[in-house]
Amino acid sequence: MTFQAEWLRGTLLATSLAFTLNGSALADSTVSPNTKPAEFKVTDFLLDNGMEVVVIPDHRAPIVTHMVWYKIGSADEPPGKSGIAHFFEHLMFKATTHHAAGEFDRAVSDIGGSNNAFTSYDYTAFHETVAPSALEQMMGFEADRMRNLILTDDVIKTERDVILEERRSRIDNNPQAVLDEEVDATLWQNQPYRIPVIGWMQEMEQLNRIDATAFYDKYYRPNNAVLIVAGDVEPEAVKALAEKTYGKVARGPDLPPRIRPVEPEQNTKRTVTLTDARVSVPSFSTQWVVPSYHTGKPGEAEALDLLAEILGGGNRSRLYQALVVQQGIASSAGAYFQGTMLDDTNFTVYGAPRGDAKLADVEAAVDAEVARIASGGVTADELEKAKDRYVRSMVFARDKQDSMAEIYGSTLATGGNVQDVQQWPDRIRKVTADEVKAVAARYLVLARSTTGYLLPQQQAGN
Repeated sequence: MTFQAEWLRGTLLATSLAFTLNGSALADSTVSPNTKPAEFKVTDFLLDNGMEVVVIPDHRAPIVTHMVWYKIGSADEPPGKSGIAHFFEHLMFKATTHHAAGEFDRAVSDIGGSNNAFTSYDYTAFHETVAPSALEQMMGFEADRMRNLILTDDVIKTERDVILEERRSRIDNNPQAVLDEEVDATLWQNQPYRIPVIGWMQEMEQLNRIDATAFYDKYYRPNNAVLIVAGDVEPEAVKALAEKTYGKVARGPDLPPRIRPVEPEQNTKRTVTLTDARVSVPSFSTQWVVPSYHTGKPGEAEALDLLAEILGGGNRSRLYQALVVQQGIASSAGAYFQGTMLDDTNFTVYGAPRGDAKLADVEAAVDAEVARIASGGVTADELEKAKDRYVRSMVFARDKQDSMAEIYGSTLATGGNVQDVQQWPDRIRKVTADEVKAVAARYLVLARSTTGYLLPQQQAGN
């Protein structure tokens, strides 16, 4: 059970979105001659109670990944109740009216499966990987805890202590995580992404049974959930099992649209500095507020994805080649774009020095590469190579059921649909060099950025 920190989540989602490709294109590269392309066709349907179900057949191995995504994350929390979404993720593993605490975990372990959960800004997801014969059992457990949890004051107190200790160990004891929180709170002036997923300590300490019950009753309903089943299954069989299990859960009241506070116009450059004796190598990151796939104009998010790939997506990127290979001043340098978000998102560049190089030199070199694209654009050759890397990477994603389930689940939980996933490669292919240059010039303006510095203690005041 875990929450996804922003820096980790950005990396994972940028990578997973880059892996997206539709079944027909995939069939040429990964399906054996004896496999019918139809077996990879994604099926999408609704249960009578409003629960959306997506089935991704893949018969190459006798396993299945079963995921339930709730359209509720930390950015949906009531004011003053930060951390309740992640807290409730933990509570979902407690006893229900039909199963004792720990029974679900033991059932998964007994059959050699795995299970876990995670919370992010826009969703909370629960997942199991098991043999296909156990799929109905997993559905039964998940459908049961969707509405039948037993929440007592003792259960609340025990698990609240767990999340408080999790915050101490994963955030308070980690200088990079502390800085990430402070940068978020500075980058976002109004939007709830400024609040950490795990919550602020003083608010986490006050979470109680009344808070948890109200949160459960409001959000943990089939009409606020998406079921993703990927693996050695047939859509008709999954539908029958889903109706038998989840279909018995009563539909909840319709929830209002997920309309959150939006950002004002950002017109200042802000910096956040943290010095810590535990830091040995200084580093920096610069972030900008940019559109996501859900909020951007047609083609903008795709152009930002390719911009991140060309600028700092790996060892072929401009930043890596210029700063690490050619100039030799950086031990790391890169960029990423968090495209799969319900609201506007962030674009990040980062770097750390190598040897005797100064952090200021690395930062200046990164800024120069950003400015070079904003003014001169990208070449046709590097744009096409970036597109090829994005689309071809689906070969690796298709070999992992959980990757496919996460791609579809995160997209559907943030306002997208199955067609958005399937049409993504075509939209990527249509991005022009002028569009990449335009988003760099429009959004990556240093006068509207937020930069975080993580420095060794002896550099304080430099």
